[in-house]
Amino acid sequence: MPRRRPRATKPFEHGARSRGGRRTLLFLSGLILWSGCPQPEPTPEASPAPKLAGKPAIQVSTTVTGPIQPIPLEIELDQARVQLGNQLFHEKGLSSDGSISCASCHNLELAGTDRKRVSSGVGGAVGNVNSPTVFNSGFNFKQFWDGRAETLEEQVDGPLLAEKEMNSNWATAIAFLSANPEYVASFDAIYPDGLTQDNVRDAIAEFERSLYTPNSRFDQYLRGNDTAITEQELAGFELFQGLGCVSCHQGANVGGNMFETFGVMDDYFADRGNVVEADMGRFNVTGREVDRHVFKVPSLRNVALTPPYFHDGTVRRLPDAVRVMAKYNLGRTLSDEQVDLIVAFLGSLTGEYQGQMLP
Repeated sequence: MPRRRPRATKPFEHGARSRGGRRTLLFLSGLILWSGCPQPEPTPEASPAPKLAGKPAIQVSTTVTGPIQPIPLEIELDQARVQLGNQLFHEKGLSSDGSISCASCHNLELAGTDRKRVSSGVGGAVGNVNSPTVFNSGFNFKQFWDGRAETLEEQVDGPLLAEKEMNSNWATAIAFLSANPEYVASFDAIYPDGLTQDNVRDAIAEFERSLYTPNSRFDQYLRGNDTAITEQELAGFELFQGLGCVSCHQGANVGGNMFETFGVMDDYFADRGNVVEADMGRFNVTGREVDRHVFKVPSLRNVALTPPYFHDGTVRRLPDAVRVMAKYNLGRTLSDEQVDLIVAFLGSLTGEYQGQMLP
């Protein structure tokens, strides 16, 4: 059953419910773990390349204090560009054989994923990594598992040009769009220079920024609704903090704002076996040994709806994913009860899209 908490005026009042000093201390411990976590310095690419213009990650302004902040209820967007970007996001004609769109791997009916172990592309090509959810990607500090794209605009090039995804090129894509009078008219109405590569990137990126999921039950709790989460979910949040999960999974996106090694405390890849290039993570971008097996920390928003998990898509059940992370990144073996509590908390992070709870 949900329970109420007395209203408070002390700092951190929305960070955890208070029942004496124990819960306040536990929250403060989580806050210390969060604030004290060393975030890796940005690492330059081995062969620096010109960066495309684009907007940085969406900044969140909130009065809520603590390691996790609620997603804004509204974000300022250009609706004309969002609408055009929506069309482009679902346009299969941008792929070389007309069979794949952005939505093929990032299905909005499947919480922004395809729920496959790894993505698939034109001609049945098998991709290298699991497709992360597109929802809330505007809050990520970089894009892709290895962080090789600085912005959503730059990210657009990845699937379009990738041989195992859309397998196309910009000349072909622009020619396809230019042959469609409706697309030409839409670009002319929105952009002074009409249909260009940069404007295609801009429109798709603006649509992707519109894919945010506010008002999860946990966000309602953070904003002061004492009955929004259950006792079990609250206990899971406290355990999430106490174990140190908030060291990496924090901020408005509960992740997506730093890099971390997959296997801090134990060698995940040695145990899994069959190490491939995609397992090198950030190392493939920087060429630095310190970045081997380093990945962008994924967002945990809507995580109950986005299996399978991790960059390799090898774990299909959320409880198993919790156990894997506890073992390899925390050096802990959790009891079934602890796993159930954390999974309950993670379920409270499911948000709404366009006023409807994600299915």
